[in-house]
Amino acid sequence: MTAAADYDVLIAGAGLVGLALAPALADAGLAVALLERMPLAVPEPDAGTWDTRVYAISPGSAAYLRALGAWQALAADRIAPIESMRVAGDAGGRLEFSAWDLGERALAWIVEERALKAALAPLVHAAGVTTIAPCGFASLTFTAEACRLGLDDGRVATARLVVGADGARSWVRAAAGIHAIPKPYGQTAVVANFACEKAHHGRAHQWFRSDGGILAWLPLPGRRISIVWSAPEQLAADLMAHDTATLAERVAAAGGNALGAFECITPPAAFPLQFLRLPAVIAHRLALVGDAAHGVHPLAGQGVNLGFGDAEALAAVLRERGPVVDAGARVLLERYARRREGPVRAMQTVTDSLARLFGIGAPWVRFARNFGMAAIDRLPVAKRLLAQSAFR
Repeated sequence: MTAAADYDVLIAGAGLVGLALAPALADAGLAVALLERMPLAVPEPDAGTWDTRVYAISPGSAAYLRALGAWQALAADRIAPIESMRVAGDAGGRLEFSAWDLGERALAWIVEERALKAALAPLVHAAGVTTIAPCGFASLTFTAEACRLGLDDGRVATARLVVGADGARSWVRAAAGIHAIPKPYGQTAVVANFACEKAHHGRAHQWFRSDGGILAWLPLPGRRISIVWSAPEQLAADLMAHDTATLAERVAAAGGNALGAFECITPPAAFPLQFLRLPAVIAHRLALVGDAAHGVHPLAGQGVNLGFGDAEALAAVLRERGPVVDAGARVLLERYARRREGPVRAMQTVTDSLARLFGIGAPWVRFARNFGMAAIDRLPVAKRLLAQSAFR
C-alpha cells in the first residue's frame, strides 16, 4: 500500500462478519480494503480436534453464506443440524420446537468458528479485496469527502466509507465518538465441547435455571455436544476452576444426565455477558456491523446471525445504490440503518427481557413465566410464530 490509497470502503476487522461483508461489497463493484490487527490466515483443518467457539447458524444466515459461496466450502461431516429443541423453565415450564413443523431442514446448524473462517477467507482474496494485516489502528478522521484511517506504522488508508467490524470493544466506534455503556448481566458464559455417552439425535436443550443462569447443549457431529452455560459470575468462576473430569460431571448432572456420561474434549473458555444498544449505528461516512453495532444475550444464539444480517443488508444497500456513486453517502447509510433497526431491536428486546425475567426469583414470577411457557407450547400458531422469529 502506498502512503495514501483510495478505496470505496474500508472494513476494520476481519472477524466472521467482516470476512462475510468484504467479498459481498467487492462483488457489488466497490473497491474494498479489509484491515485486521492480527495476521489474516486461513485456519488449518484438524480432524482430530474441535474448536471451542461454535455458532448456531440460522437458515437465513446459511442462505447468505451460500450466496457468497462459503456454505458450500464447509465440510459436511463437521456440521451438525439442530433438528429439534427442548426448552425447560425453572419450575416445570417447557417448550418444544421442531424443524419439521417449520418446514425447514434444520432450526440452525452448529458450525465451528475456524471452519467458517476457512470458508470465507479465500472468498476475500478471490474477490480482489485488498487485505492489510497485521496492522494497528492509530487515528480516524473524517472530511466532507472521505474518511482517513491512520495506521500505527505511519501509513494512511482513505475511503468514502469506513465500516467498523471490530467487535464488542470496537476501536472504530470509540474513535468515531459513538458511545454507550454496556449493561452487564452479572453472568459469564462458559463454553466447552464434550463427548457424550448417548446420541443426541440432533436435539438441542436449554434450561432456564433457578439461579438465573441458562444452560444450553448444542449438537455437534457424532456423539458430541457444545455447551454455553450463562452462569452467575461466582458459579462461572467455580466451573472454570474445575479440572475437566469434574467439569464434565457437573455439566452432565446439570442437564439431568440426559445424554449419559460426558468427557471434556476442549478446554473451557469464558467471557462476560453484556447488553449493548447504541444511539446510532451510522455516522458521517461510518457504519457499524456485528458486535460493534449491538450486543445480545446468547440465550437465542443470535449474535453472529445478527452480524451476518448486518453484512447482508449493507451489501444489498450498496449494491442497489443506483446513480449514487458515493458508497458513504448519507442516504445509503440511513437506508442501511432503517433496514436493521427493526430486526436488531426485536431480537434485543426478546433476549434481554427473557434473561432478566428468569433472573427474578419471586415465587409468583416463577409461576407466571413457567405457566406462560407451557401455555405457548399448547398453542401451535403462537409457538410457530415464536420459532420463526427465533430461528429465521
